[in-house]
Formats: sequence, structure tokens, C-alpha cells
Amino acid sequence: MPSAAVIIIGNEILSGKFADENGPYLIRRLRELGVDLGRIVVLPDVIEIIAAEVRAASAAFDHVFTSGGVGPTHDDLTFPAIAAAFDRPLERHPVLARVLEERAKTPPNVAAYRMTEVPAGAELWWDGNVVYPLVVMRNVAIFPGVPELFRMKFEAVAHRFTGVPVVCTRLVTLLGEPEIAGALTEASERWPMVAIGSYPRFETRPHTVIVTMEGRDAPALAACEAWLLERIPTSGSSGST
Repeated sequence: MPSAAVIIIGNEILSGKFADENGPYLIRRLRELGVDLGRIVVLPDVIEIIAAEVRAASAAFDHVFTSGGVGPTHDDLTFPAIAAAFDRPLERHPVLARVLEERAKTPPNVAAYRMTEVPAGAELWWDGNVVYPLVVMRNVAIFPGVPELFRMKFEAVAHRFTGVPVVCTRLVTLLGEPEIAGALTEASERWPMVAIGSYPRFETRPHTVIVTMEGRDAPALAACEAWLLERIPTSGSSGST
């Protein structure tokens, strides 16, 4: 299956001034699309740190998604950082400059043109009904940090990132983890293609444990679930997601 890394960029996230919305959104959407998310990080607005992470992620994963740092202000450093990651110069893209000039109500200033200066060799993706394309450098898709814009642009290009979706089913039990650990271990050995997890929930009364089973092999998933249901008494909700 295709693999992916997500890089969230911005001091405002690390400082807690704003909560990251794009990471959780991408976790859900990539799972629905069948793309295996292998890494998600939050980085400060520092060119060297961003460049090092982008370089490593690009080499290790099929797709890399960045969020934030593509505006006109002094702390928008994603484009120069990605240029540094691939040892490419920044250049003003004529198509982006033309789009900016056509959409501006007044002549763009120097700050505005910063949004048109991208790594040399970057592609422009015009998928969907967008007025400003997505900039992509090799396997790195460079998204804005504003959640509404992020989601709009991602949905426009989501068809490019597809695998086999993972199906997840779960059961809820009043037994504690020590009491079900043996069954879970045996199930994981019988069906290695099914990922099994157990998660105690102490906010409920009485306490419960949620057992999840997930995978892409539907028959194996069904067999594993049936086997565990025979051995673990359930309480509350269960089902697939």
C-alpha cells in the first residue's frame, strides 16, 4: 500500500495558540483512501529543521503532505525550506504570478509575490474547482495551513492517493486487559494480517476495554472477530468502521 508522512509546520501549533486541525483530518482521510500513514510531526518555523524533515520523509515515504507556512509573512518559510531540502533555488513561477496579479484588487506588493516563489521544478496541480493550484515538489504536496483551505485542496487531489482501505471492527468488554491478553495474543498469531489493539477506558463506569481489529483482508478480519467473540464476553457497542 502507498505510504505517507504528514508534516505540520508552525510555531502557533507548538505554542498552543492554535490547535492543529489538519493532522487529525488527514489521519482519517488517508485511512479512508487506503494510504498507510507512517509518520506525523509538528515542526517550528525554522528552515533547517523543516528542510531536514522533508528530505528524510521524501526518501522514506511515497507521499509527503506539508501543512502551513505558505503565506506572505516573515514566518512563512515552507517554500524556501523545501527548496533547501532538495538543493533547488527558489524561483518566481510565472503562472502563479499571473494568477496572483489577475485576482488582486490592487497591484501585488513584494510580500504577496513571496507566495509565487517556489522551488525550481515544482509542479502545479489544478485538480478540482480551484482558483489557485496546489504546488507539488517531487513527492511533497505543499498545502496551506488554514483548515478550510487545506480540506478544500486535499479533496480536490484525493483521487491521486489511493490504496485499499482498512476496515476496523471492535468489541467492548468489562474484563480487564490481563484477563483478555491471552486470547488477544493467540488471535494475533492465528491472523497476523489483522492488527489487534486493546484500549482501557477509565472514564466509563464500570471501566471497559475496547478491543479493535483492523486489516484489509476481509475474510481474515471476520474470522478473527468471530473467534474473539467466542472467548471475550462483550458489553456495550461493537461494530465496524
